[in-house]
Order: sequence, then C-alpha cells, then structure tokens
Amino acid sequence: MNCPFHIAIYQSRKRSYRELPIKYAEMGTVYRYEHSGALHGLMRVRGFTQDDAHIICTPEQLDDEIEKVLLFSIDMLKAFGFEDFKIFLATMPDKADGDAQDWRKASDSLQKSLDKNNIDYELDEGGGAFYGPKIDIKIKDALNRLWQCSTIQFDFNLPSKFKMEYIGADNNPHRPFMVHRALLGSVERFFGTLIEYHAGNFPLWLCPVQCRVIPISEHYEQYAGQVNDHLKKAGIRSGLDLKSEKIGYKIREAELMKIPYMMIVGQKEASNGTVSVRKHTKGDLGNFKIPELIDILQKEIATRKVFTEE
Repeated sequence: MNCPFHIAIYQSRKRSYRELPIKYAEMGTVYRYEHSGALHGLMRVRGFTQDDAHIICTPEQLDDEIEKVLLFSIDMLKAFGFEDFKIFLATMPDKADGDAQDWRKASDSLQKSLDKNNIDYELDEGGGAFYGPKIDIKIKDALNRLWQCSTIQFDFNLPSKFKMEYIGADNNPHRPFMVHRALLGSVERFFGTLIEYHAGNFPLWLCPVQCRVIPISEHYEQYAGQVNDHLKKAGIRSGLDLKSEKIGYKIREAELMKIPYMMIVGQKEASNGTVSVRKHTKGDLGNFKIPELIDILQKEIATRKVFTEE
C-alpha cells in the first residue's frame, strides 16, 4: 500500500489549516496474495498497479472535495467511452474504526454529492470497509459481470494510527479527514475491462492506429504517402498500406483490425487533392479535402467522441 508513504510526506513538518487540502498521487505497485483459484486474467492478479491518491482536508472542505473527485471519476470513465456502469454507496459495517459522528459526516458527504449531481446509485448498507464509507464505481465486462474500478474511500484508521494533525484557526491541533482516491483502480483490471467493453472499437482518441491510407494500386503510392505525411504532421496516428494486394483485401483487413478510418486514394483523389473516406462498419463517407478531413478528425479526438455503429 502507498498510504503510509504519503502520510510520512504530510508529517515531514507541521501543517496549518491554511495549507489544506493537500493532495498526493502516484502510480504505485501493490500486492495481494490471492488464492490461485481466484486469479482471473487481468481482472484479478496478485501484483497490480494502482493510481493511488490521497486527499487530506478539513471537515469544512469535505463536501467540496468529495464532489470534485466524484465528478472527476465519472468524467474520466466517460472519456474512455464507459456509459454502462453502476455506482454503490457503501456505509458503516458492524465492526468499524473511528467515531460514529465522523462516519455519519463522511457518509452524508458522499450521499450529498451523489444526490446533488442527480447520479443514480445503489445503497450498499454495511458494505463499507472497517476504516470508512466509500463510493464504488463498477464496470461491466463482456459477460455483464461487474468489476470494481474507481473508488472514493474514507479512512478513519490511518489518520488515528499515525496521529495526523493540522493546526486550526483556533491554534489547536485537529485531526484531518483522509480520502483514498483511485480513478482507474487496478490499471490492469481497468484495461482488461476497457478492451472487453469496447470489443476493440475504441474511441478515436484512444486507438493505437487512428486511420490507414490505402492506395488502390502502386501508381498512387506517392500520393498516398503525401496524405499519410499530412495526417501525421497533424498529430493523427496514421499508417500506410503498400501491400501488393487487391483493394478489397486491404479494406477487409483494416475492418478486421477495427481501424476507425480508411483513406482510399486513386486517380480521382490524386487529381483533386482529396481522399475517399471509409469508416469502420459504416462504409463510404464520401470525398474530403485533406485540411477538411484533418479538422474533422482533430475535433473527434479533442472531444473524445465515442465510436458507435449506428
């Protein structure tokens, strides 16, 4: 776990309420001794990478910080194209550390953020960890199984165990609230779920190869190379298909590889300075001037538009 190291940084000197909130984040490797029968591809592993972060704040800052991280988590999931996920609010279990009043305040803060932003959620009564309530965001895989990824988790145990303090406006020491925040959760699980969720049809901004330029014969390879260069200079991940195969074969191959856009070039395109554009699963979109096409692609990338087959 990365938590003690972040606490050690916090405790390297006295802290004032004026400095809070303080936020630490890192990509850290963590380990769990999962039984061999529980291991499951990338979804459940013994060693994994976690985008671990901790928010250390005063009680007065709590509602604002929780709302920020909740919206941040949902925006991040939507940027990756996730729309079908479930949110759970897990409350105090029978055996729990910390003061009951702190538990109520933390649980109320989580619920208030969800309600304020009209976010649907399910109440997981008593499902919180022994050290604090939490919001879990679970994503469905290809078999409609739910996997926990994003987590917003209070912790009343570590601040007490490590005697964390800040000096308040009254010049007296106070214990801060600490919130664990993981947007992706296990990075391995997140990307395993991402691949299954999209079945390879990633949003354009995420695709390793965003488009492929395909000349209909070797006579137009030079023009195809120029188109490819224009796309690359515009920051678009483009590839050039110069194989000695028929155009139909090249298009089918690009479709199977789920490349979002194919740029077909022949005599007409070379003469007019255009490209004939095909979109994965949609087919022919027509002819476009290269600057016009680049503008369309850049806007789709910038807005992180999600691919649909409609």
